[in-house]
Amino acid sequence: MEKFSQFRDRGSGVSPFLPSKTPSSILSATPRVFLFLVRLPLFLGFATFYFLLLQHLPLPTVARKLFLWCLLAIPGIWWVDLQLDGVKRGSLSQQPASRVPHPRSVIAANFTSPLDALYLAAVFDPVFTISYPHTRKVRRVGLLGAMWAALSPAQLSLDPPSPENLTDLGALLARYPDRVVAVFPECATTNGKGILPPSPSVLAVPADAVIFPLSMRYTPPDVATPVPGAWAAFLWKLLSRPTHCIRVRIAEGMYNSSVASNGAGHGSSSASSSSSSVTAVERELSSGGSVAAEEQRVLDRVADALARLGRAKRVGLTVADKREFVEAWNKARR
Repeated sequence: MEKFSQFRDRGSGVSPFLPSKTPSSILSATPRVFLFLVRLPLFLGFATFYFLLLQHLPLPTVARKLFLWCLLAIPGIWWVDLQLDGVKRGSLSQQPASRVPHPRSVIAANFTSPLDALYLAAVFDPVFTISYPHTRKVRRVGLLGAMWAALSPAQLSLDPPSPENLTDLGALLARYPDRVVAVFPECATTNGKGILPPSPSVLAVPADAVIFPLSMRYTPPDVATPVPGAWAAFLWKLLSRPTHCIRVRIAEGMYNSSVASNGAGHGSSSASSSSSSVTAVERELSSGGSVAAEEQRVLDRVADALARLGRAKRVGLTVADKREFVEAWNKARR
């Protein structure tokens, strides 16, 4: 829409905050309404049953993943096109376990939809985190919190919550050595056409931990949720279509080379990070999250990988630009 042209990236011409639309007709509306009315109580009922009861039970990881795949199956997510960057189709089973996210590694995923976290939980069972634009600190959340963040207006906040609720990726890797940690470095959702500048939270990954950029794209693409608060529209698009496909691409693992360059600088992290004082955290938040040249190269490699895997463009628009876009979007709709 031309009225939102100021939120189009000048270099690439991409508008990453506009909701995606797919063609529809009156003829297709009737079966879509019927499908939506059938699926809605099933989806909400199963989701409520899982998040209120099942996830709190000491179930094996395999059982939890099975329940999550059942939740994905209700809206018709039957097919996942998974491919490793640089690996020929048909040879995934021949790849070593180190080629995919594994315990004590980090998934740096693009951020487009609540389905992102749901898929990652069903496959990798990671520890989820929420990143912020100007700090290396993150907030640990559960699966429901990660899904909620994809549609929450809180993603537009430039400032993180109180320092007592923050940690960093290095501390989480030390605390959960048998788990994968997932981070969404863009901090806010897009429509999948652009990759926002990544948060410096990735720089807290230790030098010996592998970072796997991971891209998820959806067909139809309208289940992306770049506008916060649109839960009704999301559920309609998710539950009223017969099937959805997820295209998943995983890049080769990379390392945080800035840790080796900076020694015990910002990039280093250890188990003692989890006990950092509130004063130290507040000092870092007030510093603006500045990064050195080598640290910026690490962030650029992550963003470049996400853009290449997702066939998207890197954009210069930030969370602050998205906040202005949402204000203009809501004002236009009123």
